[in-house]
Amino acid sequence: MSQSVGKYETVVGLEVHMQLQTKSKVFASDPAQFGADANQNTSYITMGHPGTLPLLNEKVLEYAVRLTLALGGKVNRSTGFDRKNYFYPDLPKGYQITQDRNPICLGGQLSIQTGGKSREIPIHHVHIEEDAGKSIHDQNDRFSLVDLNRAGVPLLELVTEPALNGAEEVDAFINGIRQLVQYLEICDGNLEEGSIRCDVNISLRERGAKKLGSKVEIKNMNSLRNIRRAIAFEEKRQAAMLDRGEEILQQTRSFDADRGSTFPLRSKEMAHDYRYFPEPDLQPVLISQEYIDKIESSLPELPWQLRRKYCSALGLSLYDAEVLTDDKKTARYFEELLETEVPAKAAANWVMGKVKSYLNEQQLSISDFPLSAARLASLIKLVEAGKVNQLTAQQQLLPALIADPEANAEELATTLNLIIEEDGNLASSTIKQVLDDFPDKVKAFKGGKKGLTGFFMGEVMKRSKGKIDPKSANKMLITELNKV
Repeated sequence: MSQSVGKYETVVGLEVHMQLQTKSKVFASDPAQFGADANQNTSYITMGHPGTLPLLNEKVLEYAVRLTLALGGKVNRSTGFDRKNYFYPDLPKGYQITQDRNPICLGGQLSIQTGGKSREIPIHHVHIEEDAGKSIHDQNDRFSLVDLNRAGVPLLELVTEPALNGAEEVDAFINGIRQLVQYLEICDGNLEEGSIRCDVNISLRERGAKKLGSKVEIKNMNSLRNIRRAIAFEEKRQAAMLDRGEEILQQTRSFDADRGSTFPLRSKEMAHDYRYFPEPDLQPVLISQEYIDKIESSLPELPWQLRRKYCSALGLSLYDAEVLTDDKKTARYFEELLETEVPAKAAANWVMGKVKSYLNEQQLSISDFPLSAARLASLIKLVEAGKVNQLTAQQQLLPALIADPEANAEELATTLNLIIEEDGNLASSTIKQVLDDFPDKVKAFKGGKKGLTGFFMGEVMKRSKGKIDPKSANKMLITELNKV
């Protein structure tokens, strides 16, 4: 941050649009899936033909209530829809059905962690609305093309209070929302495909001031990296203007990713410019407490609940808990390992270590990992029982088991001659051979270079091909070195 920007405090409010994972659209039966050929997921309702009427998709209501409860917000039991009148070239009706006066969710908060500190970010509200289509400007020299597949796809828009201080907190908040909607299974959280998009409202004020500065809105951001870049650019741009005594205009801007800068689209419309009025084709929605209670009882364990459990009940570090809960599928796999009675720390180390490395190398998600939790558990139990050396299990047995996922781990270890010898003859003879082969290093050890123990142990394990217990071998090695 430049010295000029350092005079000011950055205040950010977010409008986060989450595309819901429903089979059909919010007010029509058209398919809502991503990736279809242009204008295939359409109908008379999507295209705004006269006489067509919308009908609320009940799954959208359920998903909205799920998110409200997870955020600790209040479910608005008497909610309804409004028309937002605005020229959308890719929404044929000429207006958007949304919620203005009575949104589904009021209040709530999301906890974020930055710099080792936790902070609750307050939510103003969440509302249901339909998405617009997509205008395509780079496929024809003379015309813009329109794809209406996305028109009418259900969205939840979450609006925070202006409470975030800079890019780091924004990053943490969006990642927290992405994680939450994946756990709730209401949105896939894929920013690259536009499943989560953000409007970022940025203002600067002098440090210690109470009054907010004029906000500038950056529209349709779907990349964490570009959000950080846009905030950094706006901080510098607005700080320079304030230093010159210029007024920050309230406006809507867009971000040019190639140049790393924002540019103006229009002066910010006020709410009355949209001419909101109640949607005449949809009845108000009345939600019973029984309906709310039923959804609340079906909520899964949420990431922060799992983190607390992993730290307090299982004794894992906060770092381990955060890595294991970052992705719901990873957390579920870890939970399945625990059900096999594998020690929690051992299970965590394998999932975060060799399993994660394999998935990264193969560019796979854990749902594509060849070994079931039960199969991996059988390998871990061999290590924990001292039947197979940890390094040998990682380097030889795991790859062999991945190549033959249905194999029995112990039988495979026996076939590969990886089972640790229980008598001490192999360890004793190997240690003696290593010490005989490196008299200079033995002398250096006796002279005070105790770090050579690791060298000797490495040689012992290499020559024994992992067939001896490293703990007992290490004790025997120290004994032998002290005899020399």
